[in-house]
Amino acid sequence: MPIAEVSPGISLAYETFGDPSDPPVLLVMGYGAQMIAWHEDFCRALADRGRHVIRYDNRDTGLSTRFDDHPVDVGRFVAAVTSGDLATAVAMVPYRLEDMAEDGLDLLTVLGIERAHVVGASLGGMIAQTMAVIRPDRVLTLTSMMSSTGEEEYGRPTPEAQAALLTPKPSDREGYIAAADRDLVWASKRYGDPAVLREAAAAGYDRAYYPAGVGRHLGAMILSGSRADALRKLDVPTLVVHGLDDTLIDVSGGRRTAELVPGARLLIIPDMGHDRPRELWPEIIDAVVEHTG
Repeated sequence: MPIAEVSPGISLAYETFGDPSDPPVLLVMGYGAQMIAWHEDFCRALADRGRHVIRYDNRDTGLSTRFDDHPVDVGRFVAAVTSGDLATAVAMVPYRLEDMAEDGLDLLTVLGIERAHVVGASLGGMIAQTMAVIRPDRVLTLTSMMSSTGEEEYGRPTPEAQAALLTPKPSDREGYIAAADRDLVWASKRYGDPAVLREAAAAGYDRAYYPAGVGRHLGAMILSGSRADALRKLDVPTLVVHGLDDTLIDVSGGRRTAELVPGARLLIIPDMGHDRPRELWPEIIDAVVEHTG
């Protein structure tokens, strides 16, 4: 697994698929998730459609740089934000979405790629949006998937989904894998499969179990604030993909993103939750290929 030093003190694990001479597509993963959440078969299927696919671990996930010197207690952070004690919240979190966006752009630089199509899911969608905002000259197209704009009134989770997200999973392998069943709360109602969730949990646990990073990801997301004003001015061809079954980031987050970005195309997928079921890959891949063509 290649690991590249993309800037002083920051190294990112990454993997590529397909012909480097094909149009580059950078896949950005979300909250606490490793790059393998972009399933290898999905990446290969996209590469088979004539795209040079790059997936990578964000900072604080997988095999990339970890910020162990800045521990974040999620409960304490949420309490500080809720009570309006922003000074305490800000002091906890060492980076923002802009820093995570710069990481991905720096990886492209290391790989000798001047401009790429950027596809982000969930928090990765927010990072991808930020890439397009801060460096539109480097983003050929933006695909924002199951994501939102940073505005509090859009894309809100249901109480059940929020509880599942913020409740720590057991630290032992068996318990961690069993707890993956909780993710059904935001999965596709039609295609959600506990066996698939457990398989993914096992793969992630065995590759790089690292729950400490999620608090910093949450902090970066919340403290980065709204992108609404910047998205209104964005001049990058944009596709917004969202599932009607998504209870973690409500479909209003996708609708709002498409509403703000001039000329954005909105694709609502009825049987998709906060997931990408294999049964829906053809529709998702078709949309990405068309958008990046």
